Amino acid sequence: MTHLKSPLALEFDNIGKLLWQYSIPSIIAMVATSLYNIIDSIFIGQGVGAMAISGLAITFPFMNLAAAFGSLIGVGGAAIMSVRLGAKDYRSAEEILGNLVLLNGITGLLFTFLGLVFLDPILVFFGASDVTLPYARSFMKILLYGNIITHLYFGLNGLIRSSGYPKKAMYNVLISVLVNCILAPLFIFGLDMGIAGAAWATLIAQATAFVFELAHFFNQSSYIRFKTDTFVLKKNLVFDIISIGVAPFLLNACASLIVIVLNRKLLFYGGDLSVGAFGIINRIGTFFVMIVLGLTQGMQPIVGYNYGAKKYKRALKAFKYTVFCAVCITSSGFLLGEIIPKQMVAMFTTDAKLIAISKEGLQIMMLMFPFVGFQMVVSQFFQSIGKAKQAVFLSLSRQMLFLLPFLFILPYFGGTKGVWFSMPASDFLATIVAVVLFGKHYLTYRHKSK
Repeated sequence: MTHLKSPLALEFDNIGKLLWQYSIPSIIAMVATSLYNIIDSIFIGQGVGAMAISGLAITFPFMNLAAAFGSLIGVGGAAIMSVRLGAKDYRSAEEILGNLVLLNGITGLLFTFLGLVFLDPILVFFGASDVTLPYARSFMKILLYGNIITHLYFGLNGLIRSSGYPKKAMYNVLISVLVNCILAPLFIFGLDMGIAGAAWATLIAQATAFVFELAHFFNQSSYIRFKTDTFVLKKNLVFDIISIGVAPFLLNACASLIVIVLNRKLLFYGGDLSVGAFGIINRIGTFFVMIVLGLTQGMQPIVGYNYGAKKYKRALKAFKYTVFCAVCITSSGFLLGEIIPKQMVAMFTTDAKLIAISKEGLQIMMLMFPFVGFQMVVSQFFQSIGKAKQAVFLSLSRQMLFLLPFLFILPYFGGTKGVWFSMPASDFLATIVAVVLFGKHYLTYRHKSK
């Protein structure tokens, strides 16, 4: 089956086939998104300079916060919609769509207002120096202007995927990527707009894809579509969406906090170039994480739907397939990071000192990377079946329980190297937690599947 006309196929088709049908579009979309972030960084590094890379790295916590509020609603809405569709509750699915639009609009406007009012103090707190602040301000100010579009773009695309149109969700992302890849070099090099050109290219690209998403939900042939009477906030739906979305929200919010601490520690021990090195390393690591994220997004509607339909064996089978693929992906990142680190970081800059710092950091960061895929799948599994507490705990364990303390302890003894080693150390301990937590629940789900 090359096109899913309704989500009913989730209940009956072969699990392996379904996983690839849903995952491949998501993976392509995630890879494309990651690639245009990488390409943006390359354009900025090569066209504006090494300090612009550092300035861009300062904006990561801001973008993570925006993603946190977007995922609070978007990811929660997508997960709840899959379960409701599995239970054949189509009216609730349409109400989820209306509530998601309203909630994203409210949070998007509030985030924009507060971000613009306190922009400079926030960026300084995030680790900006006198040299990198102008770059960070120029980039972030433009993105904040269109933040509501960004929230709605990501939120609606998740619902398109969960309501049975994974390929259409992929095409929307590819449209955004294509527009961005055309406009970014034009604005940065052709019009000499510097780092602001990259920001405008990103915003225009997302707005273009958003128009296509609106067309989908206004189309009468779409499985779930806009209806006037669904644009009313319902207390029970808002609670359900937020209770599930709180896991990815906390993950992104904590990621923002961690990046703030990382930037400040790197600025203290290594200066602006070390902050820029993290910006490069983060882009490389995120590429592989995004592939796994695409895989787990493909798993989510399969697990959620079959759990809602009480077909637990199918849900567990989808989980096992996804774990195997995810570990293979993150292991590939580990091998590349250890074997050809210099070649990977040299794509972003010609600055010899920045290359040397980035190379060392990448090799250390990737030491426990193969296990990251397993952690991500376990967290998404709990999220997909509505187990918010487990998903939240897994989301917090790596960053707050392990990485944050390591960032205050290890740099004291090892300086910049201590910052880099904090990441694989926390990955190791977080993997142990994921194994124990899932193991405690596996027998229960296995019993239900009989």
